[in-house]
Amino acid sequence: MAERTRRKRTATAADFSARLLAWFDCHGRHDLPWQRERSPYRVWLSEIMLQQTQVGTVIPYFERFVAAFPDVAALAAAPIDSVLHHWTGLGYYARARNLHRTARLLAAQYGGQFPAALDELTALPGIGRSTAGAIAAIAFGRRAAILDGNVKRVLARHGAIAGWPGQTDISRALWEIAERFTPTERVADYTQAIMDLGATLCTRTRPACDRCPVRADCRAHATGVPEQYPGRKPKAATPIRAILFLILRNPAGAVLLEQRPPTGIWGGLWSFPECAPEADIASRCDALGYRALGWQAGAARRHVFSHYRLDYTPVEVTVAPDFAVADGDTRRWVLPASPDALGLSAPVKALLAELGDAPVAPAKTVPRQP
Repeated sequence: MAERTRRKRTATAADFSARLLAWFDCHGRHDLPWQRERSPYRVWLSEIMLQQTQVGTVIPYFERFVAAFPDVAALAAAPIDSVLHHWTGLGYYARARNLHRTARLLAAQYGGQFPAALDELTALPGIGRSTAGAIAAIAFGRRAAILDGNVKRVLARHGAIAGWPGQTDISRALWEIAERFTPTERVADYTQAIMDLGATLCTRTRPACDRCPVRADCRAHATGVPEQYPGRKPKAATPIRAILFLILRNPAGAVLLEQRPPTGIWGGLWSFPECAPEADIASRCDALGYRALGWQAGAARRHVFSHYRLDYTPVEVTVAPDFAVADGDTRRWVLPASPDALGLSAPVKALLAELGDAPVAPAKTVPRQP
């Protein structure tokens, strides 16, 4: 009985992969930039960029990034500011910092080459089990499973697994299915095929079940409500944080930027000095090394992170002509219309573009109290 069950499971897995590969040969995506050369470097870079980001958004960033850093050696030799600059706008900047750290480790410990073993890949910064599986399968042709967001959705629907994939037991079940369904032949194509299926047909909303190659035994399709699978993450209240961006100009029209700490939100990026809305702006400016004579506040804006919302208000500060702030390792004057090749968060990049040579449109003027 156990042997018959094992044979049935093996046949089901083989049938699943065979149908998926047949569909991929005719309808899969074969011309993405990172598919033109299946090198470990390009596979790794694409997998990191595609985390939390759509393919259409990633393509121009990928092409610019590989033009600037064509291989591990070039990325390892680049300053972090240059890496963050080429990442500006893509978000989740820890990914870029980990890319840089990994490139330097590979250059120092592996001669600039990627290891093929999963345990060595997962030991590198920013490379988890699924990304390691993608590198091993696509670049090295090794049998290794992946479980990114698209694959989780495909497998959860195929098996009608209703729980949220972030739960430990649901994740464990999906990994077991992913391992079982991964074939020994054409593993690179299979890996791309199952990602393509989730990205193009088995989408989060309005899945195209009528064109799906595995719909015949898809349990979620059989229920008539495939969009209910997998389960959603339990909702929690989204916290809101508010800050002021202090915009200081020098006589040449340049504005002051500070480099943020290497870890945390926008780690290592360049940003305006900031303070809490209830803070004393004059005291904050004094601590920075200049004396504020008055300030003008612009309209508040909102930036949405995955786990909280940031309300920020640009404040143009008028300073005394003898202020003492100078360039340094973590402070820099930049012209808003042509900032240096620095890593910038999306809100700062947008504000600089708006500023140009003119101040932020004021909502009020507050003179410093004597």
